[in-house]
Amino acid sequence: MPSTTSPPLFRRVPPEVWVGLAWCAAAAYPAVLLGSTARQYGGAAAHGGLAFTLADTAVAFTGAALVRRLPVLSVALLLIATWTETDGWAGGTQVPPAALLAVDAALCLITATQPRRTSRAAFTLVMVFLVLHIGLVRGNTVGIFTGTHIGSADGAALLALVAWLVGRSVRQNREHAEALSTRAAAEAVTAERLRIAREMHDTVAHSLGIVALQAGAARRVIDSRPERAKAALGEIEAAGRDTLAALRRMLVALRRADGEASATAPQGLADLDRLAEATTAAGVRVEVRRFGDQEPLPPEVDLAAFRIVQESVTNVVRHADVRACVVSVDRRTAGELSVEVTDRGRGHGTAPGSGVGLAGLRERVALLHGGFEAGPRPGGGFRVAATLPVPAAVPAAGAEARA
Repeated sequence: MPSTTSPPLFRRVPPEVWVGLAWCAAAAYPAVLLGSTARQYGGAAAHGGLAFTLADTAVAFTGAALVRRLPVLSVALLLIATWTETDGWAGGTQVPPAALLAVDAALCLITATQPRRTSRAAFTLVMVFLVLHIGLVRGNTVGIFTGTHIGSADGAALLALVAWLVGRSVRQNREHAEALSTRAAAEAVTAERLRIAREMHDTVAHSLGIVALQAGAARRVIDSRPERAKAALGEIEAAGRDTLAALRRMLVALRRADGEASATAPQGLADLDRLAEATTAAGVRVEVRRFGDQEPLPPEVDLAAFRIVQESVTNVVRHADVRACVVSVDRRTAGELSVEVTDRGRGHGTAPGSGVGLAGLRERVALLHGGFEAGPRPGGGFRVAATLPVPAAVPAAGAEARA
């Protein structure tokens, strides 16, 4: 079984845990690192009560638990816990930036994961709290506006702004990645629909060409040679059944579950003889010539070569006004498959390579990095030729699948 790569640590840990850890770090920072000077920065030493710190921690953990369900209320609870823990009501005490670590972590996570309206509401709440706090502290110097020094509360406001901008950047990157993924999925669906449309065009156009030819023949001889008309109607019935079967196989292939083997083998050059028999019965003799070793081909090359022949023979039946054509399959050059369909009719169009069907063939060959030519022959008639690259080694399973 294929192994899956585990996500990074910061994605495996829930946001509630990150906010809780940020609160613990903010509460422990003054007491652990500043010792006796912790009073001027807030913390447990500021009010001297462990029970008070535990109560603030309970409020902060409640806010952390609500960071995803009720983001704005979560930020409000964290601000209350921080304000009381740092003695924010005291006239000469500023809230230090380190004390707002949990608030900043929650603000960053909310901005990165919640809708824009929610993130703006949370950011506005934090900034209003800090601005009111700066205004309420007696003798506070707002260094951002005076050009002197930046006070603790001013630095906290700057840190909150940075946290909001970081969360906003993370959200924009995620939305951009999701948009790219959605666009890629839409392009893949469009490409698959185009491929299916080409397959259906190749199949139905060939069969309808034979049906039209046989129907015309039956109409001309129905009075004079009823047995010939009966045979033509039989060919029309057979062509219709083959077309329905091909469409049914396509639908089965589209509906089957991933990894489930297809009930019907795909078409390939092995079906050329059956294609030639059906076209010959319709009144246009198809001569198939094979050169070189007819080894198994990759499925995409095998199907593409068959579709090239099928579309070309269909054009001969519908447009060439000729009774015979030649199909050549050449494998004599190593690593290369050459397919050629020639006739001596009046041509398929006024310009070389014209027609929707030929344009589809050209695109199909280009996707396989091959070469394609289509146009009138110098001595009269029309020629369609394609060269497809073939990998050096082809697994034997491909031959078993077509058997």
